[in-house]
Amino acid sequence: MPVQHVALMAQDYFELAYELQMRGDIERAVYYYKRSLDCMPSPEAYTFWAWSESMRGGYEEAIELCKEAIALDSDFGNPWNDIGAYLLALEHYEEAIPFLEQALRSPRYLTYHYAHYNLGRAYEKLTDLEHARRKYQDALAQEPTYLLAREALERLEQRAAKH
Repeated sequence: MPVQHVALMAQDYFELAYELQMRGDIERAVYYYKRSLDCMPSPEAYTFWAWSESMRGGYEEAIELCKEAIALDSDFGNPWNDIGAYLLALEHYEEAIPFLEQALRSPRYLTYHYAHYNLGRAYEKLTDLEHARRKYQDALAQEPTYLLAREALERLEQRAAKH
């Protein structure tokens, strides 16, 4: 089968998996992410499969899948950020920081505000509130409408005003 045809099949499976995931049909989404990867490995399919696993609470498996994505393309920022987010969910705050910082250095990443926000969350949990505040501000500088960062920043400011 021509490589172009295989690539198109992989993309079609990926898009179907994503649609299913967005509708909450995680089992079928995972099936189609795997089909996409069977056609042609891609960092996107590994990363979004990982996201599906995280939605089921499978953070360790999600981290391993993100590492597969990074092995294919270390410039892709999404899996770096996602590993950091999964480590935060596992309460491994210090361990998350290098992954989130790498996401910020990734040239192929469109959502730097997520990594800034997640760094803010890590620093807040580590009680480095000044560093957390700066990261939330950085997230808002990247994406002024990012509500989670705005709420986190307001929470820190209210906390500081009480002391």
